Amino acid sequence: MGAFRRAVAATAAACVLATSLPALAQPQLAPSLITTQEATSRSVQQRVGELLARAEVRDALSARGVDPGQVEARVAALTDAEAQLLADQLDRAPAGASDILGILFAVFLILLITDILGLTKIFPFTRPVR
Repeated sequence: MGAFRRAVAATAAACVLATSLPALAQPQLAPSLITTQEATSRSVQQRVGELLARAEVRDALSARGVDPGQVEARVAALTDAEAQLLADQLDRAPAGASDILGILFAVFLILLITDILGLTKIFPFTRPVR
């Protein structure tokens, strides 16, 4: 069993070494490093760009008399901080539905629990625990 473990360890070490050799041998082919801020700003610009590329967003902008090309130009001119603020606002925006369904469900649950506890008698399908 010991010889098997040594063979597996040697094979794993050889594989790790072999995968790192091409990057060491050709540093000009290795990708250049970017800062976290550059990576974040690129992803924010991409997220906003992807949102503007959607057909329903373009239709909504056109319905309100806004030229989608002008919006793209303005988004491209945003600073990193402004783009991040815009992306955060887009992430927090509701997806078209209001919270009325959640509120109605919460009220139903509260009434159901009070009905089961015997504090109210609203639903005919419940029996109080008292």
